[in-house]
Amino acid sequence: MSILDKAKIGNSVQVNLELSKDRLTKEIIDAINISSVGKISDFRITDGKGIGVVLQLSNGSEQWFFEDEIDLLDENGNVIKKINDSKEKNSVIFNSLRKLNYKNKHKISELLNPINFFLWLVVSFKDIF
Repeated sequence: MSILDKAKIGNSVQVNLELSKDRLTKEIIDAINISSVGKISDFRITDGKGIGVVLQLSNGSEQWFFEDEIDLLDENGNVIKKINDSKEKNSVIFNSLRKLNYKNKHKISELLNPINFFLWLVVSFKDIF
Protein backbone atom coordinates (compact mmCIF):
# COMPACT_ATOMS: atom_id res chain seq x y z
CA MET A 1 0.00 0.00 0.00
CA SER A 2 1.31 3.39 -0.99
CA ILE A 3 1.59 6.20 1.51
CA LEU A 4 -0.68 8.20 -0.77
CA ASP A 5 -3.44 5.62 -0.29
CA LYS A 6 -3.64 6.74 3.35
CA ALA A 7 -2.84 10.44 2.95
CA LYS A 8 -5.56 13.07 2.74
CA ILE A 9 -5.52 16.84 2.39
CA GLY A 10 -4.89 18.28 5.83
CA ASN A 11 -2.78 15.35 7.10
CA SER A 12 0.57 16.09 8.69
CA VAL A 13 3.71 14.65 7.14
CA GLN A 14 7.40 14.80 7.90
CA VAL A 15 9.83 15.74 5.15
CA ASN A 16 13.05 13.76 4.74
CA LEU A 17 15.39 16.60 3.82
CA GLU A 18 18.25 14.32 2.77
CA LEU A 19 16.18 12.90 -0.08
CA SER A 20 15.01 16.26 -1.43
CA LYS A 21 17.78 18.72 -0.53
CA ASP A 22 19.33 18.80 -4.00
CA ARG A 23 16.28 20.37 -5.68
CA LEU A 24 15.06 22.80 -3.00
CA THR A 25 15.82 26.49 -2.55
CA LYS A 26 17.67 27.81 0.47
CA GLU A 27 14.46 29.38 1.82
CA ILE A 28 12.63 26.03 1.72
CA ILE A 29 15.58 24.17 3.27
CA ASP A 30 15.67 26.72 6.12
CA ALA A 31 11.93 26.27 6.71
CA ILE A 32 12.33 22.48 6.82
CA ASN A 33 15.30 22.79 9.20
CA ILE A 34 13.09 24.83 11.56
CA SER A 35 10.28 22.27 11.35
CA SER A 36 10.26 19.24 9.07
CA VAL A 37 6.51 18.78 9.58
CA GLY A 38 4.09 20.14 7.00
CA LYS A 39 0.42 19.81 6.11
CA ILE A 40 -0.80 18.35 2.84
CA SER A 41 -2.56 21.04 0.84
CA ASP A 42 -2.85 19.30 -2.53
CA PHE A 43 -1.72 16.41 -4.71
CA ARG A 44 0.10 16.88 -8.00
CA ILE A 45 1.11 14.62 -10.87
CA THR A 46 4.90 14.61 -11.02
CA ASP A 47 7.36 14.05 -13.87
CA GLY A 48 6.51 10.41 -14.47
CA LYS A 49 7.29 9.05 -11.02
CA GLY A 50 3.65 9.12 -9.94
CA ILE A 51 1.84 11.52 -7.66
CA GLY A 52 3.49 14.11 -5.47
CA VAL A 53 2.27 16.01 -2.46
CA VAL A 54 2.07 19.78 -2.09
CA LEU A 55 2.90 20.73 1.50
CA GLN A 56 2.36 23.91 3.45
CA LEU A 57 5.53 24.38 5.47
CA SER A 58 6.15 26.09 8.81
CA ASN A 59 6.95 29.46 7.17
CA GLY A 60 3.67 29.41 5.20
CA SER A 61 5.26 28.62 1.85
CA GLU A 62 4.15 25.69 -0.30
CA GLN A 63 6.42 23.12 -1.94
CA TRP A 64 5.75 19.78 -3.61
CA PHE A 65 7.54 16.55 -2.73
CA PHE A 66 7.73 13.07 -4.17
CA GLU A 67 6.00 10.30 -2.24
CA ASP A 68 9.30 8.76 -1.11
CA GLU A 69 10.51 12.10 0.34
CA ILE A 70 7.82 12.26 3.03
CA ASP A 71 6.58 10.16 5.94
CA LEU A 72 2.94 10.25 7.02
CA LEU A 73 2.34 11.13 10.71
CA ASP A 74 -0.46 9.88 12.95
CA GLU A 75 -2.49 12.00 15.41
CA ASN A 76 0.29 11.79 18.01
CA GLY A 77 3.01 12.91 15.60
CA ASN A 78 4.54 9.45 15.20
CA VAL A 79 5.70 8.27 11.78
CA ILE A 80 3.41 5.68 10.17
CA LYS A 81 5.54 2.91 8.71
CA LYS A 82 5.37 2.45 4.96
CA ILE A 83 3.94 -0.92 3.99
CA ASN A 84 4.80 -2.33 0.61
CA ASP A 85 1.94 -4.73 -0.18
CA SER A 86 2.46 -5.26 -3.89
CA LYS A 87 1.01 -8.54 -5.07
CA GLU A 88 4.28 -9.72 -6.60
CA LYS A 89 6.24 -9.36 -3.39
CA ASN A 90 3.64 -11.26 -1.37
CA SER A 91 3.45 -14.20 -3.73
CA VAL A 92 5.20 -17.43 -2.91
CA ILE A 93 6.73 -17.63 -6.37
CA PHE A 94 8.25 -14.17 -6.19
CA ASN A 95 9.74 -14.80 -2.74
CA SER A 96 11.28 -18.06 -3.92
CA LEU A 97 12.79 -16.27 -6.94
CA ARG A 98 14.54 -13.81 -4.63
CA LYS A 99 16.58 -16.70 -3.24
CA LEU A 100 17.94 -17.66 -6.66
CA ASN A 101 21.54 -16.88 -7.46
CA TYR A 102 23.21 -16.94 -10.82
CA LYS A 103 26.87 -17.82 -11.05
CA ASN A 104 28.71 -16.69 -14.15
CA LYS A 105 29.40 -19.49 -16.60
CA HIS A 106 32.73 -19.73 -18.36
CA LYS A 107 32.35 -22.75 -20.63
CA ILE A 108 30.51 -22.41 -23.93
CA SER A 109 28.36 -25.46 -23.20
CA GLU A 110 27.20 -23.89 -19.92
CA LEU A 111 26.45 -20.58 -21.60
CA LEU A 112 24.34 -22.19 -24.32
CA ASN A 113 22.31 -24.32 -21.92
CA PRO A 114 18.72 -22.95 -22.02
CA ILE A 115 18.19 -23.73 -18.32
CA ASN A 116 21.14 -21.53 -17.36
CA PHE A 117 19.86 -18.79 -19.64
CA PHE A 118 16.40 -18.98 -18.07
CA LEU A 119 17.91 -18.87 -14.57
CA TRP A 120 19.98 -15.82 -15.54
CA LEU A 121 16.89 -14.14 -17.04
CA VAL A 122 14.76 -14.72 -13.93
CA VAL A 123 17.48 -13.50 -11.57
CA SER A 124 18.02 -10.41 -13.74
CA PHE A 125 14.33 -9.49 -13.78
CA LYS A 126 13.69 -10.04 -10.06
CA ASP A 127 15.39 -6.72 -9.25
CA ILE A 128 13.02 -4.86 -11.51
CA PHE A 129 9.96 -5.93 -9.56
